[in-house]
Amino acid sequence: MASTPYASGVVAGRLAPSDYAANFADHAPPLDPHEARVAADRCYFCHDAPCITACPTSIDIPLFIRQIATGTPDAAARTIFQQNIFGGMCARVCPTENLCEGACVRMEAEGNPVEIGALQRFATDPMIARGEHPFTRAAATGKRVAVVGGGPAGLACAHRLAMKGHEVIVHEAREKLGGLNEYGIASYKAPGDFAQAEIDWLLRIGGITVRTASALGRGVTLDALLAEHDAVFLAIGLGGANALGIPGEDAPHVQNAVDFIARLRQTADKAALPIGRDVVVIGGGMTAVDAAVQSKLLGALNVTIVYRRGQDRMSASDVEQNHALTAGVRLITNAVPVEIRADGAVVFEYSVEGGSGSQRTGQTFALPADQVFKAIGQTLALPAGLMAEGRKLGAGHLGGRLWAGGDCAAGGEDLTVTAVAEGRDAAEAIHAALIG
Repeated sequence: MASTPYASGVVAGRLAPSDYAANFADHAPPLDPHEARVAADRCYFCHDAPCITACPTSIDIPLFIRQIATGTPDAAARTIFQQNIFGGMCARVCPTENLCEGACVRMEAEGNPVEIGALQRFATDPMIARGEHPFTRAAATGKRVAVVGGGPAGLACAHRLAMKGHEVIVHEAREKLGGLNEYGIASYKAPGDFAQAEIDWLLRIGGITVRTASALGRGVTLDALLAEHDAVFLAIGLGGANALGIPGEDAPHVQNAVDFIARLRQTADKAALPIGRDVVVIGGGMTAVDAAVQSKLLGALNVTIVYRRGQDRMSASDVEQNHALTAGVRLITNAVPVEIRADGAVVFEYSVEGGSGSQRTGQTFALPADQVFKAIGQTLALPAGLMAEGRKLGAGHLGGRLWAGGDCAAGGEDLTVTAVAEGRDAAEAIHAALIG
């Protein structure tokens, strides 16, 4: 990389040590007890609560908020964990403005919803920190289930199956459990080692054996798993990244945004991470925003997100978009990448949206870039022996003794909370199939 003309702009240590500490601190500090009581008192405790319907895991939100309001946060935590065993992480990363808080009656009445996510964190964090697990394992059933993938879907499934007395073996391709919770979340959303602390707490249910660096196609076959277990749940996530399909994409300064975020998550000393002076992020989702904002937090001078459609079509929520703009990220919409030049710059062509989709205008512009991050979605790296349904596996029961869920399965929104719901529901289906 040193021989390229743009490499000199990618350096580590752009900021003072105190700046890194401040930039990557918790961007949404927890509520204190007084703040939580005030926030809880704003809830109407609706009988037919739209927030429950909007939550993919169907947490009884009015109940847990009432439990906080009456001074029993541990009871609130149990209410949350009964439906969502990853209630701590989801409180940090859920796009609540599009889900529970977006459906809040107060949102419709006054544009200011109850702080459901913050209240959920207030309830769940202390129980996780104490290592106090709210559930006990049922008597052993003698049944064995293999879970392939140690992300939110796989671990939610494993926990629910273990709680019901089954023996569960989790196969995880990486060195750590957690999936996107560990490798794909912006560091300022879950600082420290919270992701692993939550997983350690989850595993306290017992009955779960973990095998890391173990994946389909690497010493493990689907036929062998089916032969050795009573059921198999696939939660393999999306291992591939979509390509831009343009000249220059294989240049050394072009990287997948998910790889950048994973590296940042696993690096304790943020000052050691090199970042460009001029950074271009191509995409319009949460990954694009996370990559862009963190580039800025690492000290990049100019960071630009470029999205091929209008801003209203971006999958990143309005809150995330505003966060990026507040952090100093520039946003350009209706521009399609066409080439990455030898000098590192990215050439885009403006487009307009019409009845037949986006149409290119022929007008181009170039953005200087010594670092480019691709964030245009991920693809399923399909293991041998499996059939995809479009670009993903079928969701739920695949037939026989095989189930699938999480990001690898069709029908979800590729959110942590949705993956948890699918893993939990698959566990219930597997349990019913095994026990009757």
